[in-house]
Amino acid sequence: MSDDPADDRDALDALESEAKEFDKDAEIDRILKAFRLDAYAVLDLNPGVPESDIKITYRKKSLLIHPDKTKNPLAPDAFDRLKKAQTELMDEKHRARLDEAIADARMLLIRENKWTVDSEELKTEDFHRKWRAKTREVLIDNEHRRRRQMKAQMQEEGREQKRQEEELEERKRKRQHEQDWEATRDERISSWRSFQKGKSSGDGPEKKKKKKMKPIG
Repeated sequence: MSDDPADDRDALDALESEAKEFDKDAEIDRILKAFRLDAYAVLDLNPGVPESDIKITYRKKSLLIHPDKTKNPLAPDAFDRLKKAQTELMDEKHRARLDEAIADARMLLIRENKWTVDSEELKTEDFHRKWRAKTREVLIDNEHRRRRQMKAQMQEEGREQKRQEEELEERKRKRQHEQDWEATRDERISSWRSFQKGKSSGDGPEKKKKKKMKPIG
């Protein structure tokens, strides 16, 4: 240690600052490696925690890794993932779906191993590790199903839109046909009258009959 207290304080401050940067980098790395479909994992929370814990944890972590408070180039991406996870958990419907998937994973694991809800294996760290892995599988499967449904819905909406466009085009065609027919009404009437007049003229004085030639002899 230096004989100058000021130097000692500077050294301690430098060490503390270095430790904080290490904590920031470690948290950023943890967030980016967390399974992004599991908002609990991103926030490093256990399922079923109260809403107040979600808010407190998000605030602490967001202040720790905020891009304005660290030089780590990955901070913006980690901060966005943290914010997204907090938003998902604060959404009741999304959180309910996530909780359901986690519960499904637990039940599937119990059935696959032929355990009961009272089995001692459920209290071990190994079970919780397998539970996290099974949760990951269930969430991935649910996401694939959601995307397939969305794709099918978009295709159906596309077919419906095409049908509506075809109906609209057919109505336009009929309307144009009616307008064209109406636009030529006077011309058709005039032509019909001319035709009738010409027909009447042909029914005038009878043409002279040809003289019958007298037979010779």
